[in-house]
Amino acid sequence: MNLFEILGPVMVGPSSSHTAGAVKIGLVARKLLADLPVKAQINLHGSFAATGVGHGTDRALVAGLLGLQPDDEEIPNSFELAKEQHLDFTIGTVQLRDAHPNSVWIQVEGKHGKKLELIASSLGGGRICVDEVDGISTKFTVDYPTLIIRNRDTAGIIARVTMLLSMEQVNIASMQVCREKRGGDAVMVLQIDSTIYPRTMETLENMTDIRKVIYLNLNE
Repeated sequence: MNLFEILGPVMVGPSSSHTAGAVKIGLVARKLLADLPVKAQINLHGSFAATGVGHGTDRALVAGLLGLQPDDEEIPNSFELAKEQHLDFTIGTVQLRDAHPNSVWIQVEGKHGKKLELIASSLGGGRICVDEVDGISTKFTVDYPTLIIRNRDTAGIIARVTMLLSMEQVNIASMQVCREKRGGDAVMVLQIDSTIYPRTMETLENMTDIRKVIYLNLNE
């Protein structure tokens, strides 16, 4: 057990799972969208739906979408901040199949037309898991810098990506590969030990059969 597990995260309360974790989920949605959020539908599941309002889960998720960190004292004022920053949002409930009790389904649209659907869960202690991105199962935490690559399911694409990262001296801590169907849309989720340079991102984005590349690092 480390010190973080004893003391918990630095945060605005009252709950590490329902508040701090929710802020982090909203922040991840903002970063994955890679655009300024202007419209969001937030659907709470399970315990988030049952007790979320009392724990400030709704305000925490909106705060994350606005770019606030879990220790920001403005979290309780996120609804008012959203109006100031022209973020139009609605909050409802949903029943998700086989989902963690602290789960949320977020649909968000950016200023420049980008759209994202995200299902994520809060695991406790401020830790979260991204369960689904744009309808494709992912199941990754955000404890490491992460590459999310949307691609067409073709032979050799995984080898080309991992070869490039090897040439750039980027060590892969873990990797998941998911696809909708053979030859259809697929997702690679690579958690890595170091920063990704802009030239590497540009090379990935220009590869044949790669449709979208997102670099997620909550520490940057």
